[in-house]
Amino acid sequence: MQIADLCLSNRIAMAPMTRSRAAVDGTPTAIMADYYEQRATAGLIISEGVSISPQAQGFLNVPGIFTQNHVDGWRPITERIHRAGSRIIMQLWHVGRVAHPDNSFAGLSPVGASAIAFERTVNTATGLQRVPPTRALSDNEVWSTIDDYANAAEHAIAAGCDGVEIHAANGYLPAQFLHESTNQRIDEWGGTIEKRARFIIEAAKACAQAIGKHRVGVRLSPFSEFNGATSQNEADIYRYLIPALSELDLLYLHVVTSQVSGPKSVERVDGTDLPDVVGFVRPLWSGPLIVAGEYNGPSAEEELKAGRADVIAFGRDFIANPDLPARLANGYPLAERRPSDWYGSDERGYTDYRPWKL
Repeated sequence: MQIADLCLSNRIAMAPMTRSRAAVDGTPTAIMADYYEQRATAGLIISEGVSISPQAQGFLNVPGIFTQNHVDGWRPITERIHRAGSRIIMQLWHVGRVAHPDNSFAGLSPVGASAIAFERTVNTATGLQRVPPTRALSDNEVWSTIDDYANAAEHAIAAGCDGVEIHAANGYLPAQFLHESTNQRIDEWGGTIEKRARFIIEAAKACAQAIGKHRVGVRLSPFSEFNGATSQNEADIYRYLIPALSELDLLYLHVVTSQVSGPKSVERVDGTDLPDVVGFVRPLWSGPLIVAGEYNGPSAEEELKAGRADVIAFGRDFIANPDLPARLANGYPLAERRPSDWYGSDERGYTDYRPWKL
């Protein structure tokens, strides 16, 4: 599969997944290089969410890309991925209001589009704690945050990445600007759909200007309620946003289907159908489309053959199956998903999974 200048060995991508194995200061660790290299038979790897600034950090042991140590720490990872024949896109992450000061580099309080707190807990070094009240970003801070995305994109390329993906899904900061439940501003960043969509569009433009438009992708999760970022007129929002992004001629659009909400599968309510996200998005987007969400081998093949997607991203199955492309190609059974292993500080549930042996 050819996407702009990227030649992919197959149409399988590893979806971004938080695994919490970085150092406290966000510097990647040696075990992270082992983890990514093990999974580099994917045509494309999209990294876990990577903090673009100290303010962007909200969860424990998440890697960063805003210091020279971060850049230096990512280089061995990208080099090993490339030697294994794959490509890597770094996902740029700002959690916004979904944060706790104990997890921030400087004890910073959460910020968002508006001062609307979110009722959830996050894991900290001392255990689960409630997310505290949120402070609204000023206009100058909004522009400064957009600059942070561009600077992070430059650092990602310096670290050897093939491009970046703006994480505008799952209710984090870009989605907090997009949706009316999290954005009650009355300035140039809120109110109308066009103004609420502006943050994502400006961030994409800034990254494109910094590293080139064909090195920038965007991830969205239409019709998702994860982290409380929702709107009554959800379809209208994406009917505006996706064509606006399409006009920027970016590397790709990456969407999450309604079968997944954050790290969990969505249970279908009896008598109801989940929205067909891919069918909704495909006519609105003119470039390469990556889709993720509860796919298996047959359903992924069907999606590709129908022309509804160009690349299929697999998330949770890549955790326990580092050789997932080979298993899908040969019909080998998949190892069991074990959510209790997903987060931690060592190799258990991270790099100790083995490839299939006949």
